[in-house]
Amino acid sequence: MAEVILMPRLSDTMTEGVIAAWHKKVGDPVKKGDLLAEVETDKATMELESYKDGTLLHIGTDKGGKLQVNDLLAIIGTKGEDISGLMKSGGSSEAKQPEKKEEKKPEAAKPVKEEKKEAAPASKPAATKAIDISKMDEVVLMPRLSDTMTEGVIAGWNKNVGDTVKKGDVLAEIETDKATMELESYKNGTLLYTGAKKGEKIAVNDLLCIIGEKGKVDVDAIVAAAKSGGVKAEGQESEAGSPKPESESSKKEEAVGQEVSAEQTDNSSSNGRVKASPLAKKLASEKGIDIKKVQGSGDGGRIVKQDVDNYKVSEGGSQKSSPDTKTETPKYVAQAPYGKEGYDEVPVSQMRKVIAKRLAESKFTSPHFYVTMVIDMDAAVAGRAKLNETSKVKISFNDLVLKACAAALRQHPAVNSSWLGDKIRHNHHIHIGVAVAVEDGLLVPVVRFADTKSLSQIGVEVKEFAQKAKDKKLQPSDWEGNTFTISNLGMFGVDEFTAIINPPDACILAIGGINQVPVVKNGAVVPGNIMKVTLSCDHRVVDGATGAAFLQTLKSLLEEPLRMLI
Repeated sequence: MAEVILMPRLSDTMTEGVIAAWHKKVGDPVKKGDLLAEVETDKATMELESYKDGTLLHIGTDKGGKLQVNDLLAIIGTKGEDISGLMKSGGSSEAKQPEKKEEKKPEAAKPVKEEKKEAAPASKPAATKAIDISKMDEVVLMPRLSDTMTEGVIAGWNKNVGDTVKKGDVLAEIETDKATMELESYKNGTLLYTGAKKGEKIAVNDLLCIIGEKGKVDVDAIVAAAKSGGVKAEGQESEAGSPKPESESSKKEEAVGQEVSAEQTDNSSSNGRVKASPLAKKLASEKGIDIKKVQGSGDGGRIVKQDVDNYKVSEGGSQKSSPDTKTETPKYVAQAPYGKEGYDEVPVSQMRKVIAKRLAESKFTSPHFYVTMVIDMDAAVAGRAKLNETSKVKISFNDLVLKACAAALRQHPAVNSSWLGDKIRHNHHIHIGVAVAVEDGLLVPVVRFADTKSLSQIGVEVKEFAQKAKDKKLQPSDWEGNTFTISNLGMFGVDEFTAIINPPDACILAIGGINQVPVVKNGAVVPGNIMKVTLSCDHRVVDGATGAAFLQTLKSLLEEPLRMLI
């Protein structure tokens, strides 16, 4: 019996998906685990696998088309099977309604448009294309690469206008509010137009670039359609007056070196196309691994993330030199000589904009209150020293606090909660966000199921996240889903501080440094190690007694670390 596949919700904020590519055609046999399609969500392009055997009988929309979550995506069944009933109940009619409406508009105005086509053939196609600008195969819009992204900055173009583009080639590096991410092409063709230059901003869903066959795509008409159809790319001011042939030739001459290097990597796989997922390609590039040398374990020998992770390289690549050169470039102008006034003004980064917006909303909408407690860390200091004598991974005090928080959250589920307006969500899982300082601000990667992990596992994961955050290599899946957050400034010599709650959490723990001070034990004044922690709570979710009880449990776990093993 035929089964309906609906558009899945592939991220927590996804409302619709764009079909980046179909890997099966109607009539093709499909096996369980076969790659059906690549779906572009608001955060990333993800692969959709079939969960049953059969024949692909119907697809809800072609490549480049949009479907709402739970709309009819595909039908898989037996060849020749009647699926008319499933198509009616599966929601495919909703997906096709906009197309019918769009077809009716040009039909009603046909007599007028046909008369004017002779006098002004270039202007009218632009008007009709404005309606379908988001569905045109040649058009690439600025994708939403994170849940809070509203615009992206072009950190650099890897292709120039006039260059040949293949599916999977990196088109550009885009700086979002959280990281710099690579944008891959999902089609073959020639780069005919770019919507902004390096350093310029483009809003989400604005015209980013045009890829198609040279001479067969009316670039001017598409740009005009983008302007009139509500796609307000900021790079349009420079588009309007720039002659295309001249700009193409000049850009080619300026980027000969980049073009040659790009062609070399493309030609190496042009004879036998390398089948690899976008994530696998990205990881291989980061690790300096030649993707052609990796043995694929996926469908039809396709290379997946696990294959790249398991691949071992004898010598480290020379690619590490590029990040080093970037860090050497000074961000600010040197200070003015003594006795002279001077200042520097730098544009606000995407990350800093979102930090300002989200934390201001948190501070002024969530009624914060703070609970501070002093913890005797003598046993933790001694225990950590013994652990590090045998552990292959160096355990930090931050790892100990994170593990203790996870155990305490299990006993106090109210603290592991979120405010949702008309309801409070008590999370059964424990995902702890760890605030990491980076050059442009702050990122919060998430240690998932922290209560189930050992100290060494937590230590490895936190170190990897910290390095990826500093290298701007974190992916959306790394920073989403936190249920509780910790922020540690103890390594900077800070005794205590208060932190702003990181939405959607109800609480955040601010950790100060460990200081040696005189303490009273057994009636005598002796040196002791103390640490101050402050819990910031959203009073809509957590009351004072609840927050204090959580800190009492945390204190008992850190003062007797063996209790964390129970």
